[in-house]
Amino acid sequence: MIKRALISVYDKNGLEELVEALGEYGVEIVSSGGTARRIRELGYGKLVEVSDYTGHPESPGGLVKTLHPKVHGGLLLNREDPSHVKWMNKNSVKPIDIVVSNLYPFEKVVEGGADLETAAENIDIGGPSMTRSAAKAALLYDRVAIITDPAQYPEVIKTLRENEGELTTELRRSLAEKAFKRTEGYDSAIVAYLEGREG
Repeated sequence: MIKRALISVYDKNGLEELVEALGEYGVEIVSSGGTARRIRELGYGKLVEVSDYTGHPESPGGLVKTLHPKVHGGLLLNREDPSHVKWMNKNSVKPIDIVVSNLYPFEKVVEGGADLETAAENIDIGGPSMTRSAAKAALLYDRVAIITDPAQYPEVIKTLRENEGELTTELRRSLAEKAFKRTEGYDSAIVAYLEGREG
């Protein structure tokens, strides 16, 4: 059963339907910034701010929010391994079952031409890091699902409801593959922009 989801998204389309489905199974949502505000507006009760969970305040400009051992430990550590569980318990790290993360719109920002500072400001760091951690965990332990696009919400919602609040191995692995494709494409866009400036 899915118990905890971490949601941090730039594109907030479709969140209402996803949050409603998670609420049907009493899922705790960990979130931050504008995403947390949107989820709160939807009236979701079991919402925890990332800064409250990690014990560290969000940095100015939101530059550092989810880059924390309590986030990545909750994704990457094996809850079936006693040594991992002992470390998690000692450091108050809770398992995270779903990550919903779509990235700053770097491609759109540079599409019509952007100066280096503007482009660099729109390079997402925490999002790709969480995406890769969650995708790796999906492959290693078949426990974490990574959702990188609002277009994936309907399939996730359908699967949750068909499986009484759980997702399938097939879906987790499919989402992991799409997640790695997304971060690959994102990095390729950054490199193409930089090479274009050099050219």
